[in-house]
Amino acid sequence: MLEVIPEIVTDLARKEMIDAIKSMAFVDGKKTAGRRAARVKKNEQVGDADLSAKKNLQSKILKALRSNGRFQRFAFPSKIATPLISRYRPGMEYGLHVDNATMADGTIRTDLSVTVFLNDAEDYDGGELEIFSGYGPVKIKLPAGSAVVYPSSSLHRVLPVTHGERLAAVTWVESQIRDPARREILYDMGVTRNKLEQDMPEAEETDRANRAYTNLLRMWTGT
Repeated sequence: MLEVIPEIVTDLARKEMIDAIKSMAFVDGKKTAGRRAARVKKNEQVGDADLSAKKNLQSKILKALRSNGRFQRFAFPSKIATPLISRYRPGMEYGLHVDNATMADGTIRTDLSVTVFLNDAEDYDGGELEIFSGYGPVKIKLPAGSAVVYPSSSLHRVLPVTHGERLAAVTWVESQIRDPARREILYDMGVTRNKLEQDMPEAEETDRANRAYTNLLRMWTGT
């Protein structure tokens, strides 16, 4: 299951990020790839030449994720890895791969992967994120400021950029709910509960839906 979240970064914040990125130095993206993924990774990432500006940018992206209710309800984040800021220019791509099982020296289990699209889709040709699942491949290219959240266990790739420049932030989530099927049930239950609270705040059915959601969360948190 994947989730597209529009406008996870406001337009003003995104433009400020883009302005900051323009002055930053990039390094070969292979430096942060796993042994096998490094074979097919051809992109660039913001380096540590201006560490203060880089950390400020990463902090803004993390804040946007943590303050977004839809992201919280879908991912149930326990930990979020420090984002990587990537750049793809013509000829660059990230071939078919699966993300590492852990990040941050093994301190974060990667249950979910997140891509935040930072610049306009019209700024570049190609560069779609293609995710493979049991339902077949899905190509994703979102408006600036939008994000996609998907299972880190999925085979996926970034198709070659043929024109322009693709800027994105990528990160990984260790979820409070490790099992993806349980996470999906909770997400659906949460949507239903919220709708009942909005339309029927005093109804017994609303209390029952809230009880079921809360008890499932209590039962499954940490598993």
